[in-house]
Amino acid sequence: MTHVSERSGAGSSPTGAGDDRQPWTAGTGRTTRKRSVSYADAGVSIEAGDRAVELLKSKVKQTRRPEVMGDLGGFAGLFRLDTKKYKNPILASSTDGVGTKLVIAQQMDIHDTVGIDLVAMVVDDLVACGAEPLFLLDYIATGEVVPDRVAEIGAGIADGCRYAGCALLGGETAEHPGVLRPDEYDISATGVGVVEESEILSPERVEVGDVVIAMRSSGLHSNGYSLVRHVLLGAGRMRLDVVIEDFGRQRTLGEELLTPTKIYAQDCLKLIAEAEVRSIAHVTGGGIPGNLVRILPEHVDAVVNRSTWKPQPIFDLIQSKGRIEDPEMEATFNMGVGMFAIVSAEDADRALATLAGRGVDAWPAGEIIEGTGNVQMIGQHTRG
Repeated sequence: MTHVSERSGAGSSPTGAGDDRQPWTAGTGRTTRKRSVSYADAGVSIEAGDRAVELLKSKVKQTRRPEVMGDLGGFAGLFRLDTKKYKNPILASSTDGVGTKLVIAQQMDIHDTVGIDLVAMVVDDLVACGAEPLFLLDYIATGEVVPDRVAEIGAGIADGCRYAGCALLGGETAEHPGVLRPDEYDISATGVGVVEESEILSPERVEVGDVVIAMRSSGLHSNGYSLVRHVLLGAGRMRLDVVIEDFGRQRTLGEELLTPTKIYAQDCLKLIAEAEVRSIAHVTGGGIPGNLVRILPEHVDAVVNRSTWKPQPIFDLIQSKGRIEDPEMEATFNMGVGMFAIVSAEDADRALATLAGRGVDAWPAGEIIEGTGNVQMIGQHTRG
């Protein structure tokens, strides 16, 4: 993570003369002295940015991979791709953010989890095509650089990179006074991965008779928070510090809403190595139907049986408070499933055993049948 800002040119002369030259004031015919204006006067503290980077260095080093070259502070991050591991290496890239989940983090003044969300949104898109995440670059824009807060955000990003097995190669922290409030920030990241060309997961691999395996989400993940805030905090007038009995462990609404997004990258890479995986869908905006349909060829349908799992209580709370219809819920939220893997029927048991061995809650949720490239949602979720 780096902080790069334009430095003030106060006190310099366009002709290169010394400081004895005085500014010229139009219309007076003489020179006058006035107080020099600094970058800090405009609301930007280079020192605060540098301090934030220093606080983060130890965390970033924990994400280092053997291919990383150099250290933090350069103009670009360097990564030596081991081309000997591949016959035809294909680079994959993904860019994403966290969305309005950040509003909850800012209201609760908890900033060490949204970085995990950010990494998850990026690396789990990469692994959906079979790519191993190699490195990630982040971007933090804030109204005021508060070093400890930026360090908390960055620590979450570094933790997410460790979970995903990728390096945090660099990034940028930008101070935007007058655009964002001092306590406001937004974050985004770009990740790069690599996959052997012959092993790219794609809809063309999916066949009739394949099994659809679901992997449980950790909750809402990072989608639908504008609707969540409208329903629960707006119209519902709920407080973030209220304890919800259904959540268990004296858990508050705010804590539930800030549950970090589960990162599946390493689990899916292991699954790909152990079983015949046809394709993988990362369930983000658009919900289960909107994302699963992206990995289907035109001659098949995916049948997903809702009765095979029970969504977490947060989904019931949102739906009941907002009186939201089922189709709207399924088009907005993951409803308890963060990833789908379509595997051959012969390897379904092996796939489930591999995921169970990694502590992933997974189950057969449906099958692939002849069709026209659609997702059929059948059955009803278990309630209560």
